[in-house]
Amino acid sequence: MASVTPQEYVEEVLRLVESIPEGHVMSYGAVADALAEQSGRNSARQVGTIMARHGGGVPWHRVVTSSGRMPPGHEQEARQRLLSEGVPLRGEHVDMARARWTP
Repeated sequence: MASVTPQEYVEEVLRLVESIPEGHVMSYGAVADALAEQSGRNSARQVGTIMARHGGGVPWHRVVTSSGRMPPGHEQEARQRLLSEGVPLRGEHVDMARARWTP
């Protein structure tokens, strides 16, 4: 199992989030899972912390909870951005069955 430095992991998370296509989303856990083998890390909470601290320059609104809840404290802006990209919603949550993207 490979291991990366904390800064390298931040860069890997941001790179993956940048690659999420318009109209799709990934959960925090799915981001962690996608990077687990190469990074030696696997924590949805850690991905959330990285997004909160460093995610302003990437499409942060495309990372949601596994239930489709939008980023806490940014729900209104995220909802507007996701709707403008054509992401399907079910009420106040992303329809994960239809919007989920896997790299």
